[in-house]
Amino acid sequence: MPADFLPYGRHSIDDDDIAAVVEVLRGPVLTGGPKVAEFERAFAACVGAAEAVACSNGTTALHLACIAAGLGEGDRAIVPAVTFLSTANAVRMCGAEVVFADVDPDTGLLTPASLRAALASADGSVKAVLPVHLNGQIADMEEIAAIARQAGATIITDCAHAIGAEYEGRGAPGDGQWEDIACFSLHPVKTIAMGEGGMVTTNDTAVAARLRRLRGHDMRRGEEGWSATDLALDEGGEANPWFYEMQELGYNYRATDFQCALGLSQLGKLDRFIKARRAIANRYDDLLKPHDNLLRPIPRMPGLSAWHLYPVLIDYEALGTTRARLMRALAEEGIGTQVHYIPLHWQPYYRARYGTQDLPGAAAYYHRVLSLPIFPAMPRDAPERVVEALVRLLG
Repeated sequence: MPADFLPYGRHSIDDDDIAAVVEVLRGPVLTGGPKVAEFERAFAACVGAAEAVACSNGTTALHLACIAAGLGEGDRAIVPAVTFLSTANAVRMCGAEVVFADVDPDTGLLTPASLRAALASADGSVKAVLPVHLNGQIADMEEIAAIARQAGATIITDCAHAIGAEYEGRGAPGDGQWEDIACFSLHPVKTIAMGEGGMVTTNDTAVAARLRRLRGHDMRRGEEGWSATDLALDEGGEANPWFYEMQELGYNYRATDFQCALGLSQLGKLDRFIKARRAIANRYDDLLKPHDNLLRPIPRMPGLSAWHLYPVLIDYEALGTTRARLMRALAEEGIGTQVHYIPLHWQPYYRARYGTQDLPGAAAYYHRVLSLPIFPAMPRDAPERVVEALVRLLG
């Protein structure tokens, strides 16, 4: 790729981030050490939650949350059709069934109306609802939460795009106002990076304690409610120093200390990163206003978006082109774009399991959406370069 190639997203790593990681690498503990707990405390404070639990990636965060919600064989969970694979896959990893909900055709977000329709279509009761804050924009959580709670469902928000977003009025995704559990991804293309990494937030300390056990195979040391006392204790009734016990199926979903050192360093820059993303999004909005007959940004929802992605909606058929043709032409000019996402109910695995489903909002969003480059280190004139190329190539 040329040196000036603009990807749709990119991490921003500085010397102080590298120094934070090197400090851990030079120390005595690489995993299971103090940086994990330090990062968890800082992350919880950042989003306004009582507890944060670090794990290996965003998918493992979702899987742990679904376990904590009690999902299992015979249960159902509602997932919006426009999201990354992991939101639905985490439900299936627990053995539960996915009920796909349609989304708003212009924002790609779950709506109260589409949630009600999914609840009505579910073959039986629904145990969990997983709203997704897509592109950094916030779904209508107050009404969605009211509907989900009336249905007796646990609310697990997928906040992979939403760290740094703010509700209208007060609070932020993950603070527990409108969810029981929230899940974040700290993949390199996200707003802050751990390399690979995830975080679960909750205001329930018992849930947090269970999640910490489950991310480490549920290995219980130090007489944490041991039941196999015949193995645990010596003839004098004291705990055997090597003993540990597993009471439920757990996983190796731990995050390392050097990952958490990077995450902690990045978290200190969150405000700067979000300010830069919002400035880029505002600049795109201004540049696109004269061309709304060709392409337009997605509508802005109430609250403040984190602008993890900057999507535009394009009527390719009306313009006599295709998305693939446009993406290839942009790439030739050093501009990377992407599509977020292919509707999940169209994936062969889910189509084979649940049959063909008609979700027109998801289809309308998918057929028009294109994610443009947005990341804090973009050159100042990059939005002008991108919009000029778009307008010229679209004729």
